[in-house]
Amino acid sequence: MATTATVQRKSRDRRLYKWAAVFIPVIVFVGFARSYYLKGFFDTPALPGPLFHLHGIVMTSWVALFVAQVSLVATRRTRLHQQLGVLGGVLAALVVVVGVAMAIAAARRRASVGPLEPELQFLVIPLGDVFVFAVLVGIALYFRRRIEAHKRLMLLASLNLLAAAFSRFPLHFIETGGAMTFFGLTDGCVLACVIFDTVRNRRLHPAFLWGTPFMVVSHPLRLMLAGTDVWMRLAALLVGQ
Repeated sequence: MATTATVQRKSRDRRLYKWAAVFIPVIVFVGFARSYYLKGFFDTPALPGPLFHLHGIVMTSWVALFVAQVSLVATRRTRLHQQLGVLGGVLAALVVVVGVAMAIAAARRRASVGPLEPELQFLVIPLGDVFVFAVLVGIALYFRRRIEAHKRLMLLASLNLLAAAFSRFPLHFIETGGAMTFFGLTDGCVLACVIFDTVRNRRLHPAFLWGTPFMVVSHPLRLMLAGTDVWMRLAALLVGQ
């Protein structure tokens, strides 16, 4: 009986991650279609330098690796999944390093042709995304042998990156709604996953218990921080102003 219950629980868990492995790439593709993936079909500005191309490659690679890892677990190829985990650690480090460099470069570039203050305030959003991602992935790698915690933290880390994609959706309510709109869409996806997982397993997993508030609460906290003198001085230092 215990063995049967374990198999059923694992099957329920796989369903959540299979859906996530479809949903996340679709959101990323739609969000960045005009500015990156289908750029040739839209009249959008050219990417200004190699760093922007590198950022696109690194972030796409992370999403592809997430899908691959979910597929490997679903087909019970756990040995290969573990081996790719080493690549995942390296790629996660690249996401952080390139993400920080990209955020600063983009802010510096926009500030050179427009008002400085809004760019310094906005910088807290992408840098906050990178920080939350780094914390979630770092703890997930630390608990890599505790599979139930590891996979949930990796899911949260990947969902955290959707805010940037949602912000680029060509929808009026997103374009006019500001940061809390695309943050809200991201949080909605996270909460849907948490609710699904909790109902299916009849318990709220500890990784979701602390990981979800950490990610969700970071959104309004970033916006509160953006207007402070401390952040403005730090952001100005980062962009060389």
